[in-house]
Amino acid sequence: MKAVKYLFALWAGVLVYTSLSILFGSVGFSAFRQLEMEQQKQEENIENLKFINRELENAMYSLLYDKDTLTIHAKEQGYAVPDERFIRIVGLGVSQKASASVGHVVNIKEPRYIPDKSFMIVAFCTAISLFFCMALFDFLKFLRERP
Repeated sequence: MKAVKYLFALWAGVLVYTSLSILFGSVGFSAFRQLEMEQQKQEENIENLKFINRELENAMYSLLYDKDTLTIHAKEQGYAVPDERFIRIVGLGVSQKASASVGHVVNIKEPRYIPDKSFMIVAFCTAISLFFCMALFDFLKFLRERP
């Protein structure tokens, strides 16, 4: 029966290692939650890029098929039709329409986790301390029972 008690120290070490790995390890709940937040950022960025893509496609189609839009855009760039005259003021530059945003890159952060080696050290220290506590308890019990 005494041997089972000492095996409990080993089981406690395994339990500590397993629970720490599940909670804070490289594939644990903490890393999983961090990756879910990064996935949500990526999905928001994809939705933003889809919206920008629709706007740019609409602008492209209106420039391809709508002559009035093409005329307005050409005048904004400083072009004129052959029978049109206008005065260009030197030094002010051409009024440029602000270009559309093409989105931005969202970098993925690596999840932060505690290395397995640290868990092994903590679990080993736990198992050894429990083993020594049980051995000390048995030794003190032996000294009390000795005549």
